[in-house]
Amino acid sequence: MDQRVFDHAETLVDWSARIESGDDVVVRVGEGAHDLGVAVAEKLGECGANLLACYDSDELTRAYLRAHGGNFESDPAYELEMYERADSVLSLRGTRNTSATADVPDENQQAYAKAREEIREARLDTDWVSTVHPTRAMAQQAGMSVEAYREFVYDAILRDWESLADEMAQLKTILDAGSEVRIRKENDVTDLTLFIDGRTAVNSTASVADDSHNLPSGEVFTAPYDTAGQVVFDVPMTIQGQRVKDVRLVFKDGVVVDWEAGTGGDVIESILETDGGAKLLGELGVGMNRGIDRPTGQILFDEKMAGTVHLALGRAYDACLPEGESGNDSAVHVDLITEMRTEGTTIEVDGEVIQRDGVFRWESER
Repeated sequence: MDQRVFDHAETLVDWSARIESGDDVVVRVGEGAHDLGVAVAEKLGECGANLLACYDSDELTRAYLRAHGGNFESDPAYELEMYERADSVLSLRGTRNTSATADVPDENQQAYAKAREEIREARLDTDWVSTVHPTRAMAQQAGMSVEAYREFVYDAILRDWESLADEMAQLKTILDAGSEVRIRKENDVTDLTLFIDGRTAVNSTASVADDSHNLPSGEVFTAPYDTAGQVVFDVPMTIQGQRVKDVRLVFKDGVVVDWEAGTGGDVIESILETDGGAKLLGELGVGMNRGIDRPTGQILFDEKMAGTVHLALGRAYDACLPEGESGNDSAVHVDLITEMRTEGTTIEVDGEVIQRDGVFRWESER
């Protein structure tokens, strides 16, 4: 087995999840992530942790949701208790078919998500981490050879996370002190203002020690409480197994009041109709991982791509909110990405340009 698989497992267990002896760990192993699952199991054994492995398959999910009548049991107790008793949940994604759930009826997907809200919250209350093992399906989705895709994945994951954390801390400091973020692009209609005063930005260092839960990571994100203007998301994505691109959202008083999509309009409509919170933003994220230099159709990578901004419809993360305050609540959290490396593109905080054409001001000063 490729040594980088074991290096990936070590980074996941030691740096990202900070697993200790005696921890109860649920490992959700994707259908194509068997090798990484084996390496993680070995590492957990060395740590003296307790392992419960689960099979996580898009094809199984498709079969179940298509056959089901849609009246899902709300938060099955056996699954809820599993997450409530877990210290950590490690999700090893590795699909064999990136479009496996494309033909699942929207109403079934919505009903399933709503029925599992308490389960989702219990999982998010653990020291959870999601990561990706490279598969042929993912390589094909990215338009890359298997070998090139593996290089890409490990370049993004096996980084000097401490050094990157120090760089990203500069942006966190700016956002924590800021009140308004403005995103403008001369090449389209994007001119969006997001209000963030009183919120706390997360320096997403791929470690639960910093409230960061993705490997790879490499973003700084916060939770706007209000949004005005419009934005075009021009980075192609795969959402609910379907291709989505060129989505335009118009916000007034924080709520989506108009929208259109060049591709994947049915998916966007389904998301927006999930519940009231799905029409509001739960996240503003700025990608800073320069090991990720192209979109691949996998949100875990694409939202961290340096020179991009992503905004999430739906649920806000508690780590960004003041003590005792509830942010936007929804059964969904769906990221959409816009390219910031084109000429005439800026990110401003309180009227000061902090990034121009995808380059931060501290990078241009080097």
